[in-house]
Amino acid sequence: MSMPFYVSPEQLMKDRADYARKGIARGRSVVVLQYDDGIAFATENPSRALHKISEIYDRIAFAAVGKYNEFENLRVAGVRYADLRGYSYDRQDVNARGLANAYAQTLGTVFTTESKPLEVELVVAEVGDSAEADQVYRLSYDGSVADEHGYVVMGGEAERLGVLLADGWRPGLPLAEVLDLAVRVLGTPAEGEPRRIPASQLEVAVLDRTRPRRAFRRLSGVALEDLLGAVPQP
Repeated sequence: MSMPFYVSPEQLMKDRADYARKGIARGRSVVVLQYDDGIAFATENPSRALHKISEIYDRIAFAAVGKYNEFENLRVAGVRYADLRGYSYDRQDVNARGLANAYAQTLGTVFTTESKPLEVELVVAEVGDSAEADQVYRLSYDGSVADEHGYVVMGGEAERLGVLLADGWRPGLPLAEVLDLAVRVLGTPAEGEPRRIPASQLEVAVLDRTRPRRAFRRLSGVALEDLLGAVPQP
């Protein structure tokens, strides 16, 4: 009888983490930024059917990178969680913090008990009555949660793009300037000339605090082109 192959718990966790990080890094980046009237989401995504950015509840949105089938299952579970909680208690009881905690438990359980971790990274965002009341949570493949402020970049070359965002973002920017910054950052390669991503290749959405109930709306077509054209290009 052959001896079973032994791997230390530390090495097993490291291998799972490396596997998940490589899968996430293969995808195109998603950028999330606060602006004066809400929270904006942008990514390069030519598909009109397979969304990386979606509405969860009245004032809560979801953005993800990684394997589509895995984060789509998480999105559906989040919608069910929000609907059930809102129906059982009150719509005001559904918040991004509770949803982020539920996702963290799922991601952490899969990471520690399953043979393969989920190759996903998520942002759960809730728009408040003011910029100070906005909530943005970033969740990693292992279930860790980070409370973010200002901007977030996931997937692709997130670290490099985060440095570019830090140079250009500041509190209180209007929507047009925030989207212009997001598109410029997404179109900046590690080497070579920057490119301007056309509106038809972008997936853009916002949580607009000025809307009365459902804050989420997608921006596409002429509306998006007008916003991107409102800022003079250098």
